[in-house]
Amino acid sequence: MTTTSAPNPATPRTSRRIITISLVIIAAIIAAFFVFASLYTDFLWFDQLQFANVLTTQWLATASMFVVGFLGMAVPLFIVIQLAYRLRPVYARLSSQLDRYQEVIEPLRRLAMWGMPIFFGLFAGFAAAGNWETVWLWFNGGATGEVDPQFGMDTGFYLFAMPFYSILLAFVSAVLLLSLIVTALVSYLYGSVRIGQGELRISKPARIQLAVLAGLYLLVQAASLWLDRYKTLVTTEDRITGAAYTSVNATIPGMAILAILAALVAILFFVTAIIGRWRFPLVATGLLIVASLVVGIGYPWVVTTFQVAPNQNSFQAEFYQRNIDGTKAAYGIDDLEVTPFKAVTDAEAGQLREDAETTASIRILDPSIISPTVQQLEQFRGYYQFKETLDVDRYEIDGEMQDTVVAVRELDVNRLGDSNNWNNRTAVYTHGYGLVVAAGNQRTSEGEPVFLERGIPSSGFLTDGEKFEPRVYFGEDSPLYSIVGAPEGTDPVEIDYPRGEDGANETKTTFNGDGGPAIGSTFNKLLYALKFQEAEILFSDLVNNDSQILYDRNPIDRVQKAAPYLELDSDPYPSVVDGRVVWIVDGYTTSSTSPYSTSVSLSDAIADSNTAAPNFAIDDINYIRNSVKATVDAYDGSVTLYAWDDEDPILKAWQKVYPSTVEPYSEMSADLMSHVRYPTDLFKVQREILGVYHVDTAGSFAQQDNRWQTPNDPRNQNQLQPPYYLSMQMPGQDSPRYSMFSTFIPSSAQGTTSRNVLMGYLAVDSDAGSTAGEKAEGYGKLNLLEIDADTTVPGPGQVQNTFNSDPAVVQQLNLLQQGESEVKYGNLLTLPVGGGLLYVQPVYVQSSEGTQLPLLQKVLVTFGDSVAFEDTLTAALDVIFGGDSGASGGDEEVEPVDPGDGTTPPDDGTTDPDEGTTVPPTDADARATALADAQQALSDRDAALKAGDLTAFAEADKRLTAAITELLALESAE
Repeated sequence: MTTTSAPNPATPRTSRRIITISLVIIAAIIAAFFVFASLYTDFLWFDQLQFANVLTTQWLATASMFVVGFLGMAVPLFIVIQLAYRLRPVYARLSSQLDRYQEVIEPLRRLAMWGMPIFFGLFAGFAAAGNWETVWLWFNGGATGEVDPQFGMDTGFYLFAMPFYSILLAFVSAVLLLSLIVTALVSYLYGSVRIGQGELRISKPARIQLAVLAGLYLLVQAASLWLDRYKTLVTTEDRITGAAYTSVNATIPGMAILAILAALVAILFFVTAIIGRWRFPLVATGLLIVASLVVGIGYPWVVTTFQVAPNQNSFQAEFYQRNIDGTKAAYGIDDLEVTPFKAVTDAEAGQLREDAETTASIRILDPSIISPTVQQLEQFRGYYQFKETLDVDRYEIDGEMQDTVVAVRELDVNRLGDSNNWNNRTAVYTHGYGLVVAAGNQRTSEGEPVFLERGIPSSGFLTDGEKFEPRVYFGEDSPLYSIVGAPEGTDPVEIDYPRGEDGANETKTTFNGDGGPAIGSTFNKLLYALKFQEAEILFSDLVNNDSQILYDRNPIDRVQKAAPYLELDSDPYPSVVDGRVVWIVDGYTTSSTSPYSTSVSLSDAIADSNTAAPNFAIDDINYIRNSVKATVDAYDGSVTLYAWDDEDPILKAWQKVYPSTVEPYSEMSADLMSHVRYPTDLFKVQREILGVYHVDTAGSFAQQDNRWQTPNDPRNQNQLQPPYYLSMQMPGQDSPRYSMFSTFIPSSAQGTTSRNVLMGYLAVDSDAGSTAGEKAEGYGKLNLLEIDADTTVPGPGQVQNTFNSDPAVVQQLNLLQQGESEVKYGNLLTLPVGGGLLYVQPVYVQSSEGTQLPLLQKVLVTFGDSVAFEDTLTAALDVIFGGDSGASGGDEEVEPVDPGDGTTPPDDGTTDPDEGTTVPPTDADARATALADAQQALSDRDAALKAGDLTAFAEADKRLTAAITELLALESAE
């Protein structure tokens, strides 16, 4: 008979250990799955966009640089620790204190010998991974064909090689310094280095290891000093960026001397490793420190103090000129055409006859003011929205180019109210609808925009006789994500637009493009449910085998992910190209290492009254190119990149990093070329630089007596005045060109005692033409009108002050602001016409409370000392120029409604899709009556004011307020 003992039950400690390990494993698996979900969904997004190689390149480059950084730090540290330990003296007599240290450290020795290299290796790996772009640019960068004036090096060295060598030397220095410290520490703990009785004893193995590491470290410092010579060309000295007299004659030679000395000292350390004498390298190191103070600091100070300072302009002239030339080349302003301009200030009849084409296209519609008006007239439903500041564009209509103000009707799911549930905001309300286009130089009699394309469904010149896709699935304010698509024959669920056939309230549609990753499989549903933290994705019946998920829908985000090396313009704008709404985005390549080029803060240069200061990873730059034009299809989100500046060396390097992602601009269609324009942010940076660098000679630069700045916006004295696009004929041009403009005043123009006068007028040809794959001659040409100093032309601040203080203008403004009305000033435009400078500013009136509907009622115009404040631009020009300016303002057909003729205002041009007749978007009779009442009350107020009848004035003002209130109520009801 045999017996078996029962197994011992697991102890509580063992059970807890098993549970703990299990929980850790489960947590690690869950965390790994979340990481996988994030990475895989990113891949699905890039793959659908056909830019998967961009993501895989980033992954491979980051991973490889992490490995290089990790091994580059961990392996040397591991080797020096092992050598220091294994070559320790076996029978060394240690102090009692070291014995205690060893007793404490010995149990952890193995962990420390492996853990320390791994710990520092991880930090080095992450640092190296973060610098992969610098390494890849160095590997793919090439020569530019331009050389610097100091060393004769190709500027490609500064753009690509110098940043790489800097981080490489910094990395190697860190590795050697840590290795030296760790070697000294281990050698001391294990008796290879002993300090006692007033002497230092170092074993031979420790001596060799320490001396070799010290010598290598000094060799790297010698290389760094040699490289620092080139860095002087991108650092600030005196008033310029780049090496000036002191650097060229003292600092650069001093760095060369110190580099040679550091190399010699390194050789002495190598000799010490052989012969064992520390005196020579240590003394040499002390002499090197003294030499660095004398040669690196003392001598440059002497040269600056006793040579340069007393003779600054003459000694620095050559280097100022280098800076002028280098800065102009780096910012693309070296071909600036400067034209002296002696402005005429006297106005005479017929003076604008030669500028009739320019005055006819002056944009009186301010895109930063009329958004509420467009919102009220074109919103149709509360879940639609328009940008706060609209965009400008131009279209060919009836054979003539028309400057326009444009706006996309986008979706706003936050306004769905009680219907804002997951189903509706994800699968039902999925897209915006239509592009609203208004003539920039026209208005209705009531002050509303004249729409050229509007309504739901869209109607106007874009939809007449042409296939037009109005749906906007990808925009600046699109929902976080939408799930679209369904099998053929399935009833549509997406709201297309709030109007249907046969009296239906709405029309529905189904997305049939290729706009996002497929989400039909259970696995993909699970991944995206984790990504967006919404379980409905996994369980909803709306998600089917043909479903796609649309996300990252902002055009800026899409282009940034497809081309991560670009800085993007802050103002993408929508255009209709070949029958589809597309977003056009300008991309820039930048650098901060262009030799002899002055740096500028990108965020400060771009910020103005229309644009908040953006955030950039690298803000201070000294080189910029508009290297890429990108388009994002508003229907399917497809991104296309075009190499606009195919000679840009930085873009060429990135094209090697990300091959086959950028197309040549020769592939651009004629319709797309007609909507491409000179980018706003680049122009702002250039005007910032031109405030100082509009001069050509070192003498003018040195005197500092002709510096300019961009004036503050008269409507917002804390922000710069934004540039503006207009079709205008500049002096010297034979026809109007679509261009961008800005003005300059003296840079000392600050405070109440400043002299706000016009010094310069900058324009850039922004018309790329309308030929497929060909840039128009003159595109990007910068033209600067330099105002003659003998003629005082008021700047924007003075002009605004004149408008605000002119008695006749003030009287009418007070009238417009009576009751519950308030006045808003539009953009103050400066135009070089009639031989002088003409200022034009539209004036809007809106309710001061409740729903606000800015209506263009008046136009302010000044030329020289003459001021006019009239209902139309045409009338104001005639008043200024002797009763007949010789030109029209494009709004000559606008006639205020006569309150006594019983007529109603012209209809708004919205076309009914069923009957083909013109109908207003709301109750036509009530709206027309309210408008007529408002116009009559306004006329009665004017008459009462002129007659001095305050009682009649108050009664008319009361009627005006009531009419405006009624009008706003009707508009809100839509």
